[in-house]
Amino acid sequence: MSVDDIDRAILEVLREDARVSMTSLAEAVHISRAGAHARVKRLVDSGVIVNFTVQTDPVRAGAHASAYVTLQIDQTGWKEIRSTLGAIEEVEHIALVGGEFDVLLLVRADDNSHLRRVVLEGIQKIPWVRSSRTILIFEDFPGGVPEE
Repeated sequence: MSVDDIDRAILEVLREDARVSMTSLAEAVHISRAGAHARVKRLVDSGVIVNFTVQTDPVRAGAHASAYVTLQIDQTGWKEIRSTLGAIEEVEHIALVGGEFDVLLLVRADDNSHLRRVVLEGIQKIPWVRSSRTILIFEDFPGGVPEE
């Protein structure tokens, strides 16, 4: 499917507020309400829009400890690792990457003790995980960097 400038404008509006009304969306991108509805449906049906989500502030939601965890893995087990990591509630994002490590995770936990248990007793005990590094996040900005 080809994505044009109007589709990109629709996606930008929806990234800002996925609950925007079709009327407001249409006005924002200068097309009819029916046109906006048809385009959103096409973007969903074609898989460009995967889902509509809620973005939360991790700390306010109770995750007072966050970290990026990098993994070096035995390449033969990448499918199993992906599904095993996906079952860990604290793993918010999984990316298979190229470079000096193979997997990048975003892990959120109640506190540092909980984070340590997730990494040491959960992630590092998965077969095929050869090594890991944990990079603590001191502060993150879920909606972008706030204005001072």
